[in-house]
Amino acid sequence: MKEPTLAIPYFRPNTIYCGDCKEVMAKFPNECVDLIYADPPFFSNKTYEVVWKDGYEKRAFEDRWKGGIENYVLWMKERIDHCYRVLRKTGSMYLHCDWHAVHHLRVLMEQIFDESSFRSEIIWQRTSSHNDPKNFGNITDHILYFVKSTTFTWNRQYVPFSKEYVEKWYRNVDEKGRRYMSSDLASPHPRPNLTYEYKGFRPPANGWKVSLEVMKKIDADGRLIFPKEKNGIIRRKVYLDTSKGQPLQNLWSDITPIHSQSKERLGYPTQKPEALLDRIINASSNSMDIVLDPFCGCGTAIVVAHKLGRQWVGIDVSPTACNLMENRMRKLHVSPNVMGMPLTEEDLRKLPPFEFQNWVVQRLFGRVSARKSSDMGIDGFTFEGHPIQVKQSDDIGRNVVDNFETAIRRKKQNKGIIVAFSFGKGAFEEIARAHLHDNIEIKALTVKELLGKQNPTDYGQSSDQHHF
Repeated sequence: MKEPTLAIPYFRPNTIYCGDCKEVMAKFPNECVDLIYADPPFFSNKTYEVVWKDGYEKRAFEDRWKGGIENYVLWMKERIDHCYRVLRKTGSMYLHCDWHAVHHLRVLMEQIFDESSFRSEIIWQRTSSHNDPKNFGNITDHILYFVKSTTFTWNRQYVPFSKEYVEKWYRNVDEKGRRYMSSDLASPHPRPNLTYEYKGFRPPANGWKVSLEVMKKIDADGRLIFPKEKNGIIRRKVYLDTSKGQPLQNLWSDITPIHSQSKERLGYPTQKPEALLDRIINASSNSMDIVLDPFCGCGTAIVVAHKLGRQWVGIDVSPTACNLMENRMRKLHVSPNVMGMPLTEEDLRKLPPFEFQNWVVQRLFGRVSARKSSDMGIDGFTFEGHPIQVKQSDDIGRNVVDNFETAIRRKKQNKGIIVAFSFGKGAFEEIARAHLHDNIEIKALTVKELLGKQNPTDYGQSSDQHHF
């Protein structure tokens, strides 16, 4: 895959990109990131309706792949190809998925990265139980871990010892109350150069594990255990409070998912806990490395990357998600670059309906209605509580305005805003009639006006001369 022209100026660390990650990464230079964590939509044939943070934002999160697994794998291949291209030779990639497609995605990753690049399949226990009819409960996610070459960043991670392990192996306690275990100093393999005697004690058959200088240091620290018999073997104390813990294995059952009472919860259905990303980023990157999340969602990966002193790049096709990411970073006192947000009428026409609705209501500094259906034509509310209706269409007519009047009355309000790309003559006539006869003030605001206004909530004179 050739490096695209003019790609280098486009790529900037600590940037949020709004757009399809395939198109965004196509503009990135080769080998520009150190670690990729990808959490794409799962092949689960489910449709999620997401209510963000107490109903202030709403978007459609669709997880449905028409055409079957072959289409899904092809869709993923086009994006993983770019992930491989932008990943440095010393880099790693983690692909998060579930049981529906993990076997297909592993084959795909091995085709792109090479079979020898596969390092591990991490199993994350995301819940304690799940009631799957006529089946064993599926309570795990899968994280496929690949590297690009034999030279890659690896920082071993540890987990605390279990209580049972401590009681079994660290059962000794010294005079200061410190727990320790007795550890062997005998080498498992022949060490002819380390067969010295120490304080009258003969070396083991294969020699010691450590040199004489190291042995003296261990002794000076009071960490040697001398046997009572002269033919015994010297051992050493390994203190519990100096141990890093047990090396992390590929079964992760100690990280709880985001639940309804979690402090981290943002309302995103597939939001991952910070502890999960903390573990991955610590294991496969170093300070100031660049971490890329091409399906960034609510931005957990870039938040954790920043907290750990890494640079980061987040990509998501949803403007709502990008706004959320930007807000999360600002809470960390970071002012991120944001690129690719919709800026023109053409951009806005291409947005999915709920994304368009979110953009309009956010532009009006309002809040999105928490209800998807039976909302009486109300898609949001202004800061003052006046209803907002959003239409992603042209030539809005009288009937739309008439129905919106009814919705305004039911909310016991006398003002409202309709936003669309254009309005017909009948709409303006009905707005004038409602104002004159029913004392209901409706502002018809075009997307063009909304794009051009410095303060879209200003209900003053508009270009079409229909106002409150």
